[in-house]
Amino acid sequence: MIMAASSQVFKLIHGRRFGHILVPALTCQHCSQTPPPIFNPTLSHTFNQRWQLQSRGYRASPSWQTYYLTPPQVNSILKANEYSFKVPEFDGKNLSSVMGFDSNQLPANAPIEDRRSAATCLQSRGMLYGVFDGHAGCACAQALSERLFYYIAVSLLPQETLIELENAVESGRPLHPILQWHKHPNDYFSKEASRLYFSSLRTYWQELLDLSVPGEQPDVSEALVSAFKRLDNDISLEAQVGDPNAYLHYWVLRVAFSGATSCVAHVDGNELHVANTGDGRAVLGVQEPDGSFSALTLTNDHNAQNESEVERVRSEHPSSEAKTVVKQDRLLGLLMPFRAFGDVKFKWSIELQRRVLESGPDQLHENEHAKFIPPNYHTPPYLTAEPEVTKHRLRPQDRFLVLGSDGLWETLHRQEVVRIVGEHLTGVHQQQPIHVGGFKVTLGQMQGLLQERKARVSSTFEDLNSATHLIRHAVGNNEFGTVDHERLSKMLSLPEELARMYRDDITIIIVQFNPHVIGGQ
Repeated sequence: MIMAASSQVFKLIHGRRFGHILVPALTCQHCSQTPPPIFNPTLSHTFNQRWQLQSRGYRASPSWQTYYLTPPQVNSILKANEYSFKVPEFDGKNLSSVMGFDSNQLPANAPIEDRRSAATCLQSRGMLYGVFDGHAGCACAQALSERLFYYIAVSLLPQETLIELENAVESGRPLHPILQWHKHPNDYFSKEASRLYFSSLRTYWQELLDLSVPGEQPDVSEALVSAFKRLDNDISLEAQVGDPNAYLHYWVLRVAFSGATSCVAHVDGNELHVANTGDGRAVLGVQEPDGSFSALTLTNDHNAQNESEVERVRSEHPSSEAKTVVKQDRLLGLLMPFRAFGDVKFKWSIELQRRVLESGPDQLHENEHAKFIPPNYHTPPYLTAEPEVTKHRLRPQDRFLVLGSDGLWETLHRQEVVRIVGEHLTGVHQQQPIHVGGFKVTLGQMQGLLQERKARVSSTFEDLNSATHLIRHAVGNNEFGTVDHERLSKMLSLPEELARMYRDDITIIIVQFNPHVIGGQ
């Protein structure tokens, strides 16, 4: 039974053109449950037949009928994973710099490889928000969503509180909660791994306690960097050591051999820190004096489009590898993000990889694909989880923060994102001239565009959740920047095999700030 389960867990998938990674990688098959696709061809169809059926069904042909979702069906899909939280008021006043947040996810992968987290720090100050984009499975992103905030929270604790934590564990007393989680019901935690996770976290805070100075408050930027690097190190170490429990043994290997990027924000009063590893983004929505919104990007993408990042990677390896360390805009020609958690195939030595795989679950060492080593692999590690941290002092005109996985930014420009969110949150629409680019538009088509814009304004409050509203635009926008219900219906009707070819998983958290509190600080 264990042998069969283990062999299935390490079933291999081949690299895909549209993914983060182009290598055979360990698949995480059982991390989450997702609803079946709306479009469900019969099992007798081959992939090519389904492709032809779907693509032909989208043509305006009398012999093929396209299946359209009704507006209620579209809303049901878009709102399935939405979550909102409003910061409690005291005596009718919100004393926090954060008014609340909206979040949502739309899967393209099955199961979805993105994760999200949001929590209030109870023994220090501030709130934490994070978007985690997994690749080669969802295991690593799942682990980050459960663990990273605890590592950040204990990194922010003063020596006195760390002593209290350790004394409580030593004496068997209940621990005071470190975090208050704000979770959608689908955002689950792995109960089986909780004991292992706690043991690693405790070892970390014991080391922080040894290094701490009485009365000294930890620096937020340093705490974020320390937490990111330590968790990635623990993920690696847990996979090397393994576990007597068969399930945990293959789970820690799944986490380590898959990968994930991470974009995390910490808000405390008017101090905003963003720690980014990979190609997630954090963009601030700034309201200008005329009421319009501009985008202030707080992160840099860690990929081949970032010249300084390419130079960093090349500088860490011999000049003889200058042409191979970044190839075809990917790390070693394979991985799109240049920073990520997990992905030990880009960090461990070849000897360590072979030793861990050979001592892994039954039959794993017999699978040649599992032994795959990236080409031109000479001087590891090639990958790091160290984040780039940005500190920003919030101003009254900083109205909201958008954290998004790359599935969002691949479909919408950051300026369009803040315009859509800003108009939705304020209810004020900037009526700009309609731009049709190089298209030839008839008077009838122009009338239709004007009617669409009017409908867009009147339907703004169809979505109470701003993240849902943004996903609606990301998936359904046409070439004129308005939501096309027909396009939205088609995109949401795609079967699993096709959805990933048109878009990536989309995960969004939108944090709304309180300008009155921020202005008074």
